[in-house]
Formats: sequence, structure tokens, C-alpha cells
Amino acid sequence: MKRKILSLSLFMVGACLASPGVHAQGTTEDGLAQYREMLGEGGNPAELTEMEGEELWHEQRGPKNASLEACDLGQGPGVIEHAYAQLPRYFEDADQVMDLESRLLYCMETLQGFDAQEQADKAISGGADYASDMESLVAYVVAASRGSEIQVPQAHAQEKASYQRGEKIFYFRGGPYDFSCSSCHAVTGQRIRLQDLPNLNEPELAQKAYSSWPAYRVSQGSLRTMQWRLKDCFRQQRMPVLKYGSQASIDLTTYLAVNANGGTMDAPSLKR
Repeated sequence: MKRKILSLSLFMVGACLASPGVHAQGTTEDGLAQYREMLGEGGNPAELTEMEGEELWHEQRGPKNASLEACDLGQGPGVIEHAYAQLPRYFEDADQVMDLESRLLYCMETLQGFDAQEQADKAISGGADYASDMESLVAYVVAASRGSEIQVPQAHAQEKASYQRGEKIFYFRGGPYDFSCSSCHAVTGQRIRLQDLPNLNEPELAQKAYSSWPAYRVSQGSLRTMQWRLKDCFRQQRMPVLKYGSQASIDLTTYLAVNANGGTMDAPSLKR
């Protein structure tokens, strides 16, 4: 059933994007707008992944045969409401700043007995695969922050240090083309092909961009997380692979999230 829904979704968006009479510059956004209209309210395919994540959250799994209901995402054990809107943050039990995905890995290891690295290695699904456990859990938790104000803390010394390191990564130039994150995302009004490139240092633009991730990528038929988004940006820069759950990935997320403070979460969203 799930594959039928995804196949229909891809067919519908393909038809939208291929519709005649749409100017090239507006094709992608216009096509997505038509796609959303056809799906109607509550029709984001990410909802299927959210439901899977809810089951995984409550299911007793792993060597310890435990659920994730005792996992503390910053709001107290088992509380997911508003949690994503206030991540990354410092966690005393781990003595480090964590984003959602690294925190879930921590809980899966400490509470359920899974090997964190093994879970990280399969956290990103292939294009034709079902959502991974991590993607499903992320979708479930993120959806509980929809409508919440982004309030990523900067009170702890480690939170401030994470932001500062993230800023350095954002501006670091390297690779064969001497690119950095800022090459695309520190200037207002840039675009690549049909894709807008928001200036992530402008509060309003940063809020709009950050609040829409994670997102269901129609072109891939999958929900994609923030860790995937950053890894793919590094790939496009021809930089070394950004290791899943690494300190660098957390720090860069912290920088982007703090810049988006004051915005309203609207994820999982729908992307081309």
C-alpha cells in the first residue's frame, strides 16, 4: 500500500512539473503548489513515515528489549512536544551538545542496547527503500514541534562553543572548487538552476529555510533529515564526506538553528 501511495505521489508531481504553460523559472515551485493542492490538507507523504516512527518510539526493541519512551530530548523523559524546536542543546548526561539524530542514537544505545555506529551506518535510506528507523523516528519527533517557536538555547558554554565552531565551518572554504556553505547561503537573491539559495544569515530567510527541514523529497520518494541535508551540501561542494552524527555536523546545525531562532517550525515539509 505504501509503495502504491508513493508511486502515485511521484506520478502526480511529475505531471505537475511537466505541465505546459509554466515559465521555466517558476516550474518547480508552481508544480509543488499544484501537487500540494491535489493532495489536500494532511496529504504530505511524510505522514506515513511519522506513523512508522510513532510505532518505533513505543516498541520494545534491541538487546535490552526497551522502548524509547524514557528518552529525554530536552523536555523530560518521553516528551517530544516542542523538543525539535529547541535542538541542538547541551545534555548533561552525555556532557555534549547534541542534535536530534545524535541524541536518538545515544538513546538507542543507552536505553535499547543498539550499537550507535551500526544505527548511524544505516540511518539514511536508499532512494527505492522504505524509510530507515532513524528517518521514521525523526519524522515522528519533528512533527510534534510543528507550530512551535524555534528556541535553540545558547546559555551553556558548550552551546556557545558549538555555535562558534559551526560558524567557522559555514565560512570554511575548501575542496577542488574552493567552496563553502557561505558561497551559496550568505548572499541574498542567489539561485542555482531553479533552486532558490536562501541567505542563512538573514533571520527571516534563515527561519523560513530551517523551519522546513526535515522534509519529504518528492524526487526521491523519501523523507530526508537535517543530517542528510548537510551531507548532501558537502557532496555538492565536492568536500570530504560529512560523517553522520559527527561533532562538525552538530555544530553546523547549531549555527543554522540559532540563526533561525524566533521562527515557527513547519516540518516535515514537502520539497521537490
